[in-house]
Amino acid sequence: MVAYKPPVLLATSHLETIFPALLRKVPGIAYERERITTPDHDFLDLDWLRQGSGKLVIVSHGLEGNSDRAYVRGMAKCFFQQQFDVLAWNYRGCSGEMNRKLRFYHSGATDDLDFVVRHAITMGYREIFLIGFSLGGNLTLKYLGEQGNLLHPAIRKAVAFSVPLNLKTSCDKISTPGNWIYSQRFLTSLKKKVLEKSRLLPELDTTPLSKINSLLAFDDLYTAPLHGFKNALHYYEQCSSIRFIETIQRPVLVVNAKNDPFLSPDCFPSWVQNPNVTFEYPERGGHVGFTLFTENGLYWSELRALDFLQNL
Repeated sequence: MVAYKPPVLLATSHLETIFPALLRKVPGIAYERERITTPDHDFLDLDWLRQGSGKLVIVSHGLEGNSDRAYVRGMAKCFFQQQFDVLAWNYRGCSGEMNRKLRFYHSGATDDLDFVVRHAITMGYREIFLIGFSLGGNLTLKYLGEQGNLLHPAIRKAVAFSVPLNLKTSCDKISTPGNWIYSQRFLTSLKKKVLEKSRLLPELDTTPLSKINSLLAFDDLYTAPLHGFKNALHYYEQCSSIRFIETIQRPVLVVNAKNDPFLSPDCFPSWVQNPNVTFEYPERGGHVGFTLFTENGLYWSELRALDFLQNL
C-alpha cells in the first residue's frame, strides 16, 4: 500500500482535519434503517447497505458523529462497491432521535457494540470486519481486547483510525488553546444533548451545564456518573483502549497520523507487544482526515482499510 501523501492545498494538520469534516460530500448512499431494542429497553438505530453478501463491515463513528458523517459514508461506499454489506450504527442519542434512558454513549460502551455484533451474527454473515474512527476506534479496540479468545469466530479483522488510545492524555491534548475550536464544538453539541434529554427525563440535572468549560469537566459531571464511573479520571482509566491491546486475538490495524491534533504521545505506543496488532503512524493525515483528490472519490483511509481487510 502506498504511503499517504496529502494534497498540496492541505498544508497543516488543522486543514487536513477540517477540510474533510466540513466540505467532503459522499453521494450515492441510500441506507436502510433498522431500529433494534437493547436489553435495557432502549434502542439503537442501524443504517444498512445490503446486497446479499456473506461479508459484512460494521462501522463505528467518532464523538458526536453518526452514520451520515462523510468519513462513515466514504468507508461504507468503498466497501459496498467491493461486494460487502455494510452496517453503520449510531450510538445512543446520535441517530437524530434522543434515546430513552439516562445513559448516553461513551468511549468504553462495548456492551452496545457487542449487541450490534451479535445482532449481525444472527443474520448469518460468514465474515464480519470492524472499522472504527476516533472514539469508535477506541471502542472497537477495547471490545476486541475484552473479548480476547471468546470473540465470535465470524469476526475476522479490524481497522481503527485516529484512535485516542489514552483517553486522559488525549483529552488534555484536545483541550489545549490551539485546539479550542474543536473542544468547544464538541462541548456545545454535548451540552445541547443534555438539555434535549432533560426535556424527556426531568430527573437529569442541567444546573451544572453553565459551569462546564472543558471536556474533562463534562465527563466529570455527566459522562462518568451517568455510566457508573466515580469521576472522569476513573472513566478514562477504565475505558482507554491501550489497556486492552495486548489481549486482542484478531489481526488489527491501528492508523494514527503523527500530526493528528487530537492525539497525545501515548497514542503512538512503542512498548506494546502483540503480533496481532499492527500500528502505522503516517507523518500526515490530521484527525480522521487522509484526504485524496481522486476520480473515484475515495480517501486514503478507505483504500488502506480495504487493502488490510481483503488481504486474508
